[in-house]
Amino acid sequence: MLDDFMTRATLAGVGVAFAAAPLGCFVVWRRMAYFGDATAHAAILGVALSLAFEVSIFPGVLAVALAMALSVTLLAGRGYAMDTLLGVLAHSALAFGLVAVSFLSGVRIDLMAYLFGDILAVSRIDLLIIWGGAVLVIGLISWRWSALLTSTLNEELAYASGLNPNREQLILTLSLAITVAVAIKVVGVLLIAALLIIPAAAARGLARTPEDMTVIAAAIGATSALVGLRGAYVFDTPAGPSIVCFAAIIFAAFNLVGRRSKNRA
Repeated sequence: MLDDFMTRATLAGVGVAFAAAPLGCFVVWRRMAYFGDATAHAAILGVALSLAFEVSIFPGVLAVALAMALSVTLLAGRGYAMDTLLGVLAHSALAFGLVAVSFLSGVRIDLMAYLFGDILAVSRIDLLIIWGGAVLVIGLISWRWSALLTSTLNEELAYASGLNPNREQLILTLSLAITVAVAIKVVGVLLIAALLIIPAAAARGLARTPEDMTVIAAAIGATSALVGLRGAYVFDTPAGPSIVCFAAIIFAAFNLVGRRSKNRA
């Protein structure tokens, strides 16, 4: 079954959607959209370092994404405005990564594949990494679910409950780095943040509980992957952007229906 490239692409898209769903909800709740975008941009530097040292892309991207996220977390408390700090680090890492790639002699690299994804080229090893990362992210979020929710709701309440909000932030940071590392093959650096945010944002108006929002976001993400891949196959469009486009259509449709319902009420 896995010899069919469309089957591998579908499984990869669904795996990334499942990993991004719970994390995307916390990104929306904590208003960390730019944080996720900055971490994704840093992944290009990880790609360049992986190619330079002739190692797998996954550990290089994971290391750089994690270093980027930790740097932002540590520097945020030293007087820098968060949006300014994220802007500087995100674009600097992306620029350094692109420049580093240009110095790699004898290495052929398709930058478009890393910027916008190349889900149709997913191999069995890539599929194993994607689903392994998805299971790890889901496990981390499930393990710290109550603590993460409390820290997101109110830091003072978290301290009163004996929790450390900084530790919970590190759990989210690690999960974000893993998601970026596994998603780069599917939707690319420039679209990872979209796959994190759009399904969660679309699910927000339909959910009554945080758990409901996570499940609905996962369903929207998986549906976007399935329909987006089918659309890319039929209309001969880029697969990664097609997935994000369908997620955006779902978001727009849900918002339109929600507004009409409120107007009638």
